[in-house]
Amino acid sequence: MNFDAQMNPNPLIGFLNKPSKDFTKNDIISFCENKGIKLINFRYVAEDGRLKTLNFPITSKKYLQTILSCGERVDGSSLFSYIEASSSDLYVIPKFSTAYINPFNEIPTLDIMCNYFNKEGDPLASAPENIMNKADNAFTDVTGMSFEAMGELEYYVIAPKNNLYPGVNQKGYHASVPFAKWENLRCEALYMLSQCFENIKYAHSEVGNFSTDTHDYIQNEIEFLPTNLTEAAHQLILAKWFLRMLGYKYGVTVTFAPKISIGKAGSGLHIHTRITKNGQNQMIDASGALNDNAKKAIAGYLTLAPSITAFGNTIPTSYFRLVPHQEAPTNICWGDRNRSVLVRVPLGWVGSKNMVNLLNPLETEEVKNLTAKQTVEVRSPDCSADIYLLLAGLAVAARHGFEMENALELAEKNYVNVNIFHDEHKEKIKNLAHLPASCWESADTLLKQKDIYLKHGVFTDRIIEGISKNLKAFNDKTLRTDIKGDDEMMKLVNQFLHCG
Repeated sequence: MNFDAQMNPNPLIGFLNKPSKDFTKNDIISFCENKGIKLINFRYVAEDGRLKTLNFPITSKKYLQTILSCGERVDGSSLFSYIEASSSDLYVIPKFSTAYINPFNEIPTLDIMCNYFNKEGDPLASAPENIMNKADNAFTDVTGMSFEAMGELEYYVIAPKNNLYPGVNQKGYHASVPFAKWENLRCEALYMLSQCFENIKYAHSEVGNFSTDTHDYIQNEIEFLPTNLTEAAHQLILAKWFLRMLGYKYGVTVTFAPKISIGKAGSGLHIHTRITKNGQNQMIDASGALNDNAKKAIAGYLTLAPSITAFGNTIPTSYFRLVPHQEAPTNICWGDRNRSVLVRVPLGWVGSKNMVNLLNPLETEEVKNLTAKQTVEVRSPDCSADIYLLLAGLAVAARHGFEMENALELAEKNYVNVNIFHDEHKEKIKNLAHLPASCWESADTLLKQKDIYLKHGVFTDRIIEGISKNLKAFNDKTLRTDIKGDDEMMKLVNQFLHCG
């Protein structure tokens, strides 16, 4: 057994001396008894993409056993618009591996993420997290491999203006205090997340920073590590909640809005994906080059990219971010280490020299296998996304790549190794398909490609139709050309400042 709890900051892992995936009901009860936990919170996400809460007092061991064994019922019609009030009761059932100490409550509190179940005791087929689970299972059934993901969560902190050590406009990438403000909030969130999850990568300031007469706008990012889809989703959902709670604590606004000002960097939710089998990366060959598995998945991403925006770009301002020259994709193509493309293959350490030994000659340890680091990044989504449905859509797309007869040909055709936004490459752009420019267009493409999502029983007609209806309700087909002036744009930004 390779598990070592010694340096893990998660109090449950340290106390129970086991990884979170192995937590049981009795483990949770033992922790509550020994650590004086007074409250249990059930957490779950509804149709609006936000975290919901049900509070339980621990009045006795028997009551604690009951709520952990049975879950609780909730009003589904108040959580999902497509559930009728006449038959709306649902169960929320705790998943013990997701338990974490609530970092904000003064009363010792343990939070647990839950899944929805119907009256028969089966997973609610229309619940987003269960759609994601079905997509995940279908990928494995088709390929014999596992689909993993992780997110890059970008956000802005909006705070009263601080004239000390002003940063350089739109030059905030990896800037340090004092020129980068609110590192304390970012690091506090990072530490809180590390007490809940093992797969946290890093955090840093991002490109976007600017000031008005009254406020500073400081962009940051927290990035995770690849893991199974359930944990990847929970990481992003809880990170958004933690950051908003810290903004509330400090009296500043934290926003994940995809666009908050004209001509300034928007905030994306880049998703890295990885295909594994028995813990080994299946996307590269022996030489470290991207293999056919990776190229088939990429072909799937490119094919379904127009409809994936229906899950990953769900508000009108999403499409003000997807414009040229802002490190956000507009054309459907892929490339290596290329931030102008939709699907990027990041630098992966494979084939590089032992750089640490070169810089530190006293180190004699041999280079370890770093193939696990190689991922494929999809750059179109933003934080308006329904996290579960976005990850489900990506799993469907990757699976579809393996089911396509011409996947490798399509991948080859849409590979680019240049910055497609440079004038000298205009001819290249002419041959590339475009992402949708509005919620309306995304809805249309979702309906056109819906059969792929319905395959293997992952999505349902009702869900696809409902998503499309909600997107078209914005009536934004010509919005990008209709908006006149900064005032109209900012009114739209403020309307969707707290998306997702």
